Amino acid sequence: MRIAIAADHAGFALKDALARDLRAAGHELMDLGTDSPDPPVDYPDYGRACAEAVARGEAAFGVVVCGSGIGMSIAANRVPGARCALVHDHLSARLARAHNDCNLIAFGARLIGLETARDALDAFLSTPFAGGRHGPRVRKLG
Repeated sequence: MRIAIAADHAGFALKDALARDLRAAGHELMDLGTDSPDPPVDYPDYGRACAEAVARGEAAFGVVVCGSGIGMSIAANRVPGARCALVHDHLSARLARAHNDCNLIAFGARLIGLETARDALDAFLSTPFAGGRHGPRVRKLG
């Protein structure tokens, strides 16, 4: 599966670790930067780029990381066709896919540990959209 990934300087280390994991699992990665932990980096540029890649169909899913995850999720959700959830654990990641058909996941590198992020990302990527009663709700999101 092709996955787009992006981070600002605060999210660089977590993005780098998750990118290595995704490649090791056999996924093709679109690493959209940043390429170092050196500030300043404007998170809206990276969040938008990742969301646009997903919305255009260049990647099946996107992963965005900044210090809190909040800015990246806001930036991604401003792109039509992108549905990004800021998650903190396995359950929120699973529900983002099952109930909201999210195609991007956001992490706050200063708020979540690596193992929790790995577990959440695995849940996100392995959970299908449940459809059913959730379908009409997701369609209302645009």
